[in-house]
Amino acid sequence: QVQLVESGGGLVQPGGSLKLSCEGSGFTFSLFTMSWYRQAPGKERELVATSTRSDYGTDYLDSVKGRFTVSRDNAKNMMYLQMNNLKPEDTAVYYCKRVSGDYWGQGTQVTVSS
Repeated sequence: QVQLVESGGGLVQPGGSLKLSCEGSGFTFSLFTMSWYRQAPGKERELVATSTRSDYGTDYLDSVKGRFTVSRDNAKNMMYLQMNNLKPEDTAVYYCKRVSGDYWGQGTQVTVSS
């Protein structure tokens, strides 16, 4: 069955960096568009970044452009989110999603605080 497992979250000071990982299993990873979402307390879940299957193009939420980079290693069934210059407003649970079929990981907490 399809499984997505995120890792790499944690506590970081403002201006710091984190790299999130998402490992997929149970499907041919290279064939699917994958996305990162986040949900902050009291807010709706929002799309942060997408890595398309077709040309490995990427797209980002405006507030993270220039700071976050999504990438993937299809040979390892992995997607990554490199997050630099983190801000307190980036604090959220971050989720990995396989767009087709609406499959989600369990999430990883990112807290940006001094």
